[in-house]
Amino acid sequence: MTWSNWARTATCSPAGRAQPRSEAELAEVVARAAADGRSVRAVGGGHSFTPAATTSGVLLNLDHVSVLERVEPVPETGSTLVTVGAGVRLHRLNRMLAEHGLAMRNLGDIDRQSIAGAISTGTHGTGATFGGLATQVRGLRVIGVDGTVHDVGPGDPLFEASRLGLGTTGVLSAVTLEVVPAYDLRAEERPVPLAEALESLDGPDGVVATSDHFELYFFPVTGRALTLRNTRVEPATIGRVARAGRAARSFLDEELLSNGAFEMVNRVATAFGGLTPRLNAVSARALSARTYQAPSYQVFCTRRRVRFREMEYAIPRESVRDVITEVDDWLRTSGENVPFPIEVRFAAPDDVWLSTAHGRETAYVAVHQYWRLPYSRYFEAAERIFVTAGGRPHWGKMHSRDSDDLAPLYPRFDDAARVRLEHDPEGVFHNRYTRKVLG
Repeated sequence: MTWSNWARTATCSPAGRAQPRSEAELAEVVARAAADGRSVRAVGGGHSFTPAATTSGVLLNLDHVSVLERVEPVPETGSTLVTVGAGVRLHRLNRMLAEHGLAMRNLGDIDRQSIAGAISTGTHGTGATFGGLATQVRGLRVIGVDGTVHDVGPGDPLFEASRLGLGTTGVLSAVTLEVVPAYDLRAEERPVPLAEALESLDGPDGVVATSDHFELYFFPVTGRALTLRNTRVEPATIGRVARAGRAARSFLDEELLSNGAFEMVNRVATAFGGLTPRLNAVSARALSARTYQAPSYQVFCTRRRVRFREMEYAIPRESVRDVITEVDDWLRTSGENVPFPIEVRFAAPDDVWLSTAHGRETAYVAVHQYWRLPYSRYFEAAERIFVTAGGRPHWGKMHSRDSDDLAPLYPRFDDAARVRLEHDPEGVFHNRYTRKVLG
């Protein structure tokens, strides 16, 4: 049976598929596959745009390895350690945490991935003082080629190589996360001219430095942007009517306007490419200012029902204005048919070995294309701009780089390679994509 990812950019026909119901069963499957000389890859929500999960060997689905195992308060820090099965999807994890009065410190904007897939590919959110999901990991259980379960934590090389390693050191069976007391976000969305948005980014008084979580979107060639500024606040003691109103507006904005109508816009742009500049202008004018407050995970995460392809690069923070301007200029001069907005986010430097934010203040620029439209010329042009700026490609999104290109960008690249070789000398946990990007 053929497997395909969500974006329809990767497919495979594995020799075997397995959906173990426990860690012990998972370990047995891994050991047996390795003994039979088969490769092993695990798949979660299939939201990686790359072939990261593909295999001709055994494809593992970890949906049943997804229970909440432990909740351990850490009084000295005010945080809590939570251990969950590696296959739990983020939307389920967020609800589990909420039931205990807890929340993730930061999240990306999609919650359909498994926690193992999200950390392994470098999923991140936005916020100049916040790292990606892998920075919130405090422990892992990793199943090796012989079925041994390795329980590892910070400082252990296997931990450091596994919390963001594309699943190449073993199969993750459990993840321990440092979480925080539940909080709300006060969300402020404002349409502004793109030039104004870019001018406001930098400096100690800029919106990136003065916001807990800031991001912006802009539609190509319109000169208009939508800024999103989220401020962390105590959970609101508001009535059910107010929350119901927020939910109703969320459905209107996210399901009807952002998904249903946007699907129609992209279909029209596909059929009549000459209309795209006008369609983008209409979409940009439809953006409106609004402010609301809701639990953090409801604000961070949105549903994406319009299928697309995506490339995202992490670039040095100081280069972001020039990079955005160059991409927008290319779109204006090329006449490329692109009805999807460009997304810009920010992250703090971290010490995760293969994190795209390793060692530097980072801006993320993501370009998207509707899945029925050609993307190669657009992505190639954007990639040239990103690479010139010293960009690192997101491990789970489309790019053309290989290990020779990437190794100089990561100070701990060789350390990660050494750990992989030590724990998987035969390459059981590799596939064609991981060999290309990691060597």
